[in-house]
Amino acid sequence: MSLLKIETADHVTTLTLDRPDTMNPLGATGDGDAFAAACDAINADMAVRCVILTGAGRAFSAGGDIKAMKERTGTFGGTAPEISDGYRNNIHKVLRALYGLRVPLIAAVNGPAIGLGCDLACLADMRIASNRAKFGVTFLKLGIIPGDGGTWILPRIIGEARAAELFYTGDVIDAATALEWGLVSRVVDAEALLPEAEALAAKIATMPPHALRHAKNLMRQGRSMSYDGALELAANTQALMHLTGDHMEGVDALIEKRAPVFKGE
Repeated sequence: MSLLKIETADHVTTLTLDRPDTMNPLGATGDGDAFAAACDAINADMAVRCVILTGAGRAFSAGGDIKAMKERTGTFGGTAPEISDGYRNNIHKVLRALYGLRVPLIAAVNGPAIGLGCDLACLADMRIASNRAKFGVTFLKLGIIPGDGGTWILPRIIGEARAAELFYTGDVIDAATALEWGLVSRVVDAEALLPEAEALAAKIATMPPHALRHAKNLMRQGRSMSYDGALELAANTQALMHLTGDHMEGVDALIEKRAPVFKGE
């Protein structure tokens, strides 16, 4: 069954994990290619200014396909080198595609986000949770380790100690705890989740597309740069932005006391 449902409207693309009957598991053959194709298309389309990632049905994603693990099929079958390549060429392809999105990404976490599903949500720039959402990185309970870079992702969001607590205990936390720990920025009723995410995406989508993408890049690069390096990158990027039509539109709109209309020029 195809993994992704893709819809685009008003400069916003919504990616829906669409295997609701099995809680949107990941790892089937072709999942990496599906994400890579979708994210490549988004990056190539300057009309897209924001992406929402959510899950169909009652879960965001239950993570890796447990049935496939039990049967040792697909990504989880074969020799150790074959399984290793399965992660690199499929599961990691999903993660690299999301990490490589040049536009802001909002995860609208509608239900359980477990294991790989949690790490998928953590790749988003912003996370909004339904009050039905739960989060856990339960790899050790299955006798495996986080094979998707989760030990790199999660500590950057909630800190080393809390990430370690989740990894080493396999505990699952509710939406209220996720909010307290800074894993999500807001929690809303289930019925309000997509409207809330769409309203945030719509606000982001009013921003100038080139500057928006460069701002995300500056935040991303800032994780591993010195302050001096960040200033140098900002100076060079800012010089380009000052020469755009969108910059002049923003200045004119402020002077004329009206809302700007950015066209990507």
